[in-house]
Amino acid sequence: MENSLNFETQLEEKTAYVQEVIARYFPAGEGFAARISDVMRYSLEAGGKRIRPLLLYESCLIHHADPAAAEPFFAAIEMIHTHSLMHDDLPALDDDELRRGRPTAHVIFGEAAAILAGDALLNLAYETVLDSFSDGYEQDRQAVPGGCLMAREVAADHLARRWRALRILAEKTGRRGMLGGQSVDVENDRRSDLVPDRATLDFIYEAKTAALLEAPLMIGAVLGGAEAEEISRMEKIGSRLGRIFQIRDDILDLTATEEVLGKPVRSDVENEKITMVSLLGREMAHASGHDCTEEEMLQMGILSAEKQIRHLTEETLQMLREVPGDTEFLEQLIQKMSDRRR
Repeated sequence: MENSLNFETQLEEKTAYVQEVIARYFPAGEGFAARISDVMRYSLEAGGKRIRPLLLYESCLIHHADPAAAEPFFAAIEMIHTHSLMHDDLPALDDDELRRGRPTAHVIFGEAAAILAGDALLNLAYETVLDSFSDGYEQDRQAVPGGCLMAREVAADHLARRWRALRILAEKTGRRGMLGGQSVDVENDRRSDLVPDRATLDFIYEAKTAALLEAPLMIGAVLGGAEAEEISRMEKIGSRLGRIFQIRDDILDLTATEEVLGKPVRSDVENEKITMVSLLGREMAHASGHDCTEEEMLQMGILSAEKQIRHLTEETLQMLREVPGDTEFLEQLIQKMSDRRR
């Protein structure tokens, strides 16, 4: 019980810290463009668990990177995540009118404003990171005692790490990451002519969801100067965590209430989405040799998906225990994500 209480206290404190960082890096709206800032702020301040900046924060601590130097990345990755939610909710995609317990941006401000504000948040993420580069270089140079040459070499190394981190952020966000996965997900919506297959679903889960969980874990390792093998290990941990997160989402869409989730439920069924639950349910129904109703197939799929989550969670935690450094908080955070009910 004591460890559990200690974790919850730490989680509250660390979430408050990254929340303060995100707010600090969001600029005030000015002039004619103040309206778009209002839409961006409405969505960015709508709440949420701030999982991605928390993962980055913990990865920094594990790999001995200065969290203060990574703060622009904390803010940027949450801006990117919020952009993705704003666009997910649009009528052309999932057409959801509720997010985190309140009306979605396009319901309040209109579809055009939500599209543009989402785009602006994505752009602001890269502005935020790039603006920090010159200041960070100068701070690194001044902080190193000794000769000027040594100071410049250390500062140049830290700058190179930031560039590598930015490259990871961009790649995991773009066509080979989150946006690519989202495009395939949308292409397969309401396609009764398609038979759901595991390869397509694996790609969607990896690109749409896991990529933006891999990025913060990798970035923390890069900023800490980790070797390629360690960065790859953090990517694999993020990949498995992404599958856990998305499968849990699939289950909650069927088992939770709108009041608990803060968004519409059973939307995957209504949109005829391929999910792990629906795929596993069909496989189990086929193997049983019995005619099953759709609801019976979904119930079988839920049971099988829960087994997958337990297996993936243990596998992820085992990989994390092989990482040098104090991983206790991150292990507990992953377990909490695995068990979440909202």
